[in-house]
Amino acid sequence: MQLQDSVIIITGGGQGLGRAMGEFLAAKGAKLALVDLNQEALDAAVAACKQAGGDARSYICNVANEEQVTHMVNQVADDFGAIHGLINNAGILRDGLLLKAKDGQIQKMSMAQWQSVIDVNLTGVFLGTREVAAKMIELGTPGLIINISSISRAGNIGQSNYSAAKAGVAAMTVTWAKELSRYGIRVAGIAPGFIETEMTGSMKPEALEKMTSGIPLKRMGKPAEIAHSAAYLFENDYYTGRVLELDGGLRI
Repeated sequence: MQLQDSVIIITGGGQGLGRAMGEFLAAKGAKLALVDLNQEALDAAVAACKQAGGDARSYICNVANEEQVTHMVNQVADDFGAIHGLINNAGILRDGLLLKAKDGQIQKMSMAQWQSVIDVNLTGVFLGTREVAAKMIELGTPGLIINISSISRAGNIGQSNYSAAKAGVAAMTVTWAKELSRYGIRVAGIAPGFIETEMTGSMKPEALEKMTSGIPLKRMGKPAEIAHSAAYLFENDYYTGRVLELDGGLRI
């Protein structure tokens, strides 16, 4: 698939990995539909993508809301005339132990902690893929859907909700690749390890040092390295149904 003039939707496109992937793909001539809930961040990301050499537009959308996702996909198709790709990148964290017992008291992960992460990180991927795939078929434009999973899909302490969602994303990637191939739609995944983003940047220095010491390459990954992998998946027409692990050799 040629990235030049390809229309690609990126959820969570206003910052972090989403913005990095947008800028990288824009430099290759792609047209980006950046989706987020923060208009200010989206405006900055759109400007950065245009400066990198591609076209870009912003869309406010809650990926966990079926009506909003359907409307957003239809709007992107109307604005650009086609959709060739989707990166399901939007995600949130609500970390916490399943249970924590102290001084005779038991604290439990709340349903709100659980459900909010499942809604965005799992249901959001389902809704985005369903609507974009349907639009691709309707328009007769084959393409690629990339799901952002995580190293935590193998299970990580304090992340019952996040790990469950990211494991589900990896499984759905394989399932959809088998189901959608007949329509010329590939589905692939990326499972990042620890990456230098706003999220990790807010961690305490001692926590960061402990975390990076366990990575064989002794450093966190860079957003541009994830973006490079996304571009590779778009450009390699034989890659489908697999999740590319990009974690510096770390295994949780």
